Amino acid sequence: MRWLQRVLGREQVQHDPGRQEALLQDVRHRFGARVQMRPAEQVEAVTRLLDGDDGLLVAARILHEFAEDAHTDLLTQAYELHRRTGRRLIVDRRNYRPLWREAAPALRWSLFELPSGFHPYVQVVAAVTVVGGGASRYVQVTDPKPLLAHLFEVLDLTINGWEYHRVRVDTEAATLAYRLIMAARDIRAAMDDPPPLPPPVRELMRRNNTVDVLDPAGNRVVGGFNPGAEMRAALLA
Repeated sequence: MRWLQRVLGREQVQHDPGRQEALLQDVRHRFGARVQMRPAEQVEAVTRLLDGDDGLLVAARILHEFAEDAHTDLLTQAYELHRRTGRRLIVDRRNYRPLWREAAPALRWSLFELPSGFHPYVQVVAAVTVVGGGASRYVQVTDPKPLLAHLFEVLDLTINGWEYHRVRVDTEAATLAYRLIMAARDIRAAMDDPPPLPPPVRELMRRNNTVDVLDPAGNRVVGGFNPGAEMRAALLA
């Protein structure tokens, strides 16, 4: 009867939509690439700001806006490419890898400049940290499936950028990918019946490729990151 307990729990939760909107705008405008603070310091500050149930739901909204903007951007790029050249591309948000394999030279990787204004290594990392830390509570508060889909979607976009668009893999990029994997693990663990893993995750788990991770301030290699191994350890346990 856990499902009944969760439904009843959702009915008892009191939210403050006004506070949520204020938090969302605060996070959107006070933090990001132009702020004179290191990304890690900003992530810590945003994470502290997004406390309680309202903060948890705002974190999910950040991920929703970011994923929606990224999907819309790719749809627009595909439309423009078809308009100019007649070439048709399939934009499947459950699996962007075939799109990038087919058309990477003709596509832009736009996660640093989406209309939402959220920076992937600042607000998005903080939002992922919050929903991962509050996974059991989030499952009580609302349906976690859309959030889980967004976590996997942003992970797919992140790693495709590394593989197909030469996006620099520094410690900030690796932190984003790692926290996305960990948050997906925590959300799935809190669900009674988690959905199957999406195709890009299953594809990457069959691989064992390690990428060099660079110092954010230079080109010194400071470590390695193996997406497939991290996913196997977190999502198949």
